[in-house]
Amino acid sequence: MNYSKQREIILDTLKENVVHPTAEFLYEKVREKDSKISLATLYRNLNQLAQNKIIKKIDGLETSSHFDHNTHAHYHFICSKCKRVFDIDADVAPNLIINTESKTGFTIQNHDITFSGICADCKNKQ
Repeated sequence: MNYSKQREIILDTLKENVVHPTAEFLYEKVREKDSKISLATLYRNLNQLAQNKIIKKIDGLETSSHFDHNTHAHYHFICSKCKRVFDIDADVAPNLIINTESKTGFTIQNHDITFSGICADCKNKQ
């Protein structure tokens, strides 16, 4: 992937906002740094970054995709009340891939695991 100043701004902004933001949220933040970046440019760059595994695109949370700069092995937890997205370290199930491959005969090349429920903050508010 070729270097692009706009892509650098988008990636830096994503790294500064580690809340698994939507493209719409990022667009507002990116425009503070470069008012010339269009929404189409933002989406194109986010999709290219995700395709090149520089960031993760998280679908299925709402109608909008969310984006994550953390590409290390981890899972996600989505709170059904506040809609926040949390990272869960993959070491909670260290042999998940090996066990799945041995029991199914599949070769797993990639995976995304998302848990949903009530986060600790929302649980404590009840």
